[in-house]
Amino acid sequence: MAVDRGPEWSHPHIIHLPKFSDARGSLTFIEGKNHIPFSIERVYYLYEVVKETVRGEHAHRDLEQVVIAISGAFDVVVDSGSRRWTFTLNASDEGLYVPPLHWRTLNNFSGGAVCLVLASLRYNPDEYLTTYEDFLAAVRAREAGR
Repeated sequence: MAVDRGPEWSHPHIIHLPKFSDARGSLTFIEGKNHIPFSIERVYYLYEVVKETVRGEHAHRDLEQVVIAISGAFDVVVDSGSRRWTFTLNASDEGLYVPPLHWRTLNNFSGGAVCLVLASLRYNPDEYLTTYEDFLAAVRAREAGR
């Protein structure tokens, strides 16, 4: 069953992933174009993050992401250019959907935190907007082109 691409996919939000638990522990799985709205083209993870470290601080032109706290906790601040959200991720059966053209910053990592990211595109350095000014210019250009 494919994910319905309703209006909620235009802004960041929490996705509740399937979780199966019994006396042996818990299991969560993720299927691209089923639990998340895109095919998974790249997976990466952050770990051994030193306390007080800030990660991210960039946006992507077309890439979509789901960010998951596999272990521990951290905050993700997502900025659309006109609105800002802060999400605390601390459950491995929840993912934060981040749409294209949204600035993201990860901070407040707990000890032992592991951040898993599922991405809709393979790595491409041209996909990145690494200054906030370039990000805002891209947002304005996209809005002008609508």
